[in-house]
Amino acid sequence: MEYLDFELPIKELTEQLDKCQIIGKESDVDVTETCKNIEEKLLGKKKEIYENLTPWQRVQLSRHPNRPYTMDYINAICGDTFMELHGDRNVRDDKAMVGGLGKIGNQSFMFIGQQKGHNTKTRQYRNFGMANPEGYRKALRLMRMAEKFNIPIVTLIDTPGAYPGLEAEERGQGEAIARNIMDMFQVKVPIIVVIIGEGASGGALGIGVGDKVFMLENTWYSVISPESCSSILWRSWDFKEQAADSLKLTAQDMKRNKLIDEIIPEPLGGAHYDRETTFETVKKTIVKTYKLLAKKETDELLAERMAKYEAMGDFKE
Repeated sequence: MEYLDFELPIKELTEQLDKCQIIGKESDVDVTETCKNIEEKLLGKKKEIYENLTPWQRVQLSRHPNRPYTMDYINAICGDTFMELHGDRNVRDDKAMVGGLGKIGNQSFMFIGQQKGHNTKTRQYRNFGMANPEGYRKALRLMRMAEKFNIPIVTLIDTPGAYPGLEAEERGQGEAIARNIMDMFQVKVPIIVVIIGEGASGGALGIGVGDKVFMLENTWYSVISPESCSSILWRSWDFKEQAADSLKLTAQDMKRNKLIDEIIPEPLGGAHYDRETTFETVKKTIVKTYKLLAKKETDELLAERMAKYEAMGDFKE
């Protein structure tokens, strides 16, 4: 397990507990009471830290190297029923954007999401979860396929942003994202959006329009990352913590501002501490939400989706 800077007190207590348990196994000394005391201290320290996280600390948790990614969720939720689909039928298959058909019980879903890598090689292969235009065009192709066969859509968002390279701009990055946003308002099947990690800028919005939008507890969703915001406003990354606080990017902030529908709770310490519980919670949320959306007529579904986004924000004319 890797630990972030603010988690170091937890690391120290965890190491103490491990040593205590080893001593108990390798000697005749009864360390039961000592281990119990350390366990209580460890639980108390976890509650103290994770129940009082700053916005920047939640950003750090959303990027934790042990945190599950899109394919981890899909494989856990669908098992061996998932069939990945490839290509945008125009340029190539974007490895940063994954999608395909999978089942939860007897119900088929079209799953789409950004995929990051677990090590240097796979991070390069997945382009760090930053999709090119062909990734967004692949996502839209799969959405239209789902619409054709009346299959509900689930999008899983985890990206530091759309790929900003020159070649991406040449192939129409802005147009691809804008078209996705526009067309997702017209897709005639339920769309469920779950932010499982980072939700940055247009890279997230390109698959982020839905009938219901959920955020896991330790994720963020914003027009810009704290580091980029800091570099623009202060010409330095040193103010990223202040930027994270000002951007109001946490799940709690987004719910308070009525920009998402619900927050999905995570195990104490984050999704990576108890993956199976997190997967099961997300699965139940998807199933429960689909059952509610499936009762709506198509016209009602589209009208409510549009009204949902039209009601966002305060303004004066």
